[in-house]
Amino acid sequence: MDTKLKYQNIIQSVLQNHADYRTALGDGYASQVLFDDERRQYLVLDIGWSGDKYLHATPIHLSLIDEKIWIQWDDTEEGVASDLLAAGVPKEDIVLGFRHPKIRQHTGFAVA
Repeated sequence: MDTKLKYQNIIQSVLQNHADYRTALGDGYASQVLFDDERRQYLVLDIGWSGDKYLHATPIHLSLIDEKIWIQWDDTEEGVASDLLAAGVPKEDIVLGFRHPKIRQHTGFAVA
């Protein structure tokens, strides 16, 4: 299996696990996963009502760029990078895109 397909499968599994967990919280919000393999964009979308409060948020946004997984946004407690590492993705193939390029060199993950 080539790297792109392998990473697509890992991303989809990790994001589905996050969406399932978030939906099970019972806070009135449902989490959906959006996979766009053509454009290599992957999202978890939280949507719904809790009392009088409406939520429409993207807690996780990943991109697959040049065979590296870019974490564009991560609003989880443990961090989706931990899940990617546990799934076998090496640190040098994970970019913390939400961190400023000057900071990335100090994260232990890929710079770009």
